[in-house]
Amino acid sequence: MPRRIVAIHQPNFFPWLGYFDKIARADVFCLMDNVQFPKKGGTWTNRVRLLVSGKPTWITAPVDRSYHGVRPIAQMQISNDPVWRTKLLKTVRTAYAKAACFQEVFPFLEDLITNPTRCLAEYNEGAIRHICDAIGLKETEIVRGSTLKVEGEATDLLISMVRALDGTAYLCGGGAGGYQEDEKFSEAGIELIYQNFRHPVYSQAPQREFVAGLSIMDALLHCGFEGTAQLLEGS
Repeated sequence: MPRRIVAIHQPNFFPWLGYFDKIARADVFCLMDNVQFPKKGGTWTNRVRLLVSGKPTWITAPVDRSYHGVRPIAQMQISNDPVWRTKLLKTVRTAYAKAACFQEVFPFLEDLITNPTRCLAEYNEGAIRHICDAIGLKETEIVRGSTLKVEGEATDLLISMVRALDGTAYLCGGGAGGYQEDEKFSEAGIELIYQNFRHPVYSQAPQREFVAGLSIMDALLHCGFEGTAQLLEGS
C-alpha cells in the first residue's frame, strides 16, 4: 500500500504559517470540527495575532456563546455583530498599509474577511481553502471531520480519523507530545511523523525584531503570494 499521510487540525481562524506547512506535507488534511468548542477562554479557532503598532495583538471573530451545554466546532455560530468584519478590515488596513505587498494582497483578504456566513467552521474553511489555492497548495485533499463516521476520544479519535481517510501515516505538530499517546499509533499499524516546523524569518519592515507565530495574513502582506509559498518551501 502506498504511503498516505493524514494531518488533522481544528479549523483555525486565519492560522499561522506552521498550519499551512502541515497542509503542504500531507496527502489529506482533516479540519477537526467534530470536537468540542471550549465554553470559556480563547481558542485558535476564532482568534489569532497580527502586528498592530509593532506589537503582536489578538484579533477575534466573536462567537455566540448563549447556548446551553456543549457544542462541537461544526455547530458554532459567529455572533450576529454587523461591524466586527468592518473593524477587522480597518485594523488590517491601518496596521499593514505600508507592508510591501499590501496592494497585491489586501483585496484578496478583504473578500475572505467579509464572508457573510455565520458558521465558524465554514468561515474558517473558506479562508483556509482560498489561501491554499493562492499560495499553490492545491495537491492536498481537505476534508471536515464532521463528515466522517468516527468514534473515540483523544488519541483513539485521531486513529479512527486516520483510518477513515485510508491513511497509513499521521503527521502531528510539535506540541502533540503532551496529550498524544504515541504508542497507540504503532499498535494500530500507523506510522507517526512529527512535523518539526522551523519558522522562517522574513522582513516585517519597519519592525526591527522579527515576531513569529502570527497569522498567515502577516506573511502574505509582507511577502506576497509567491513569497509566502517560497517561505513554506524553504521551511
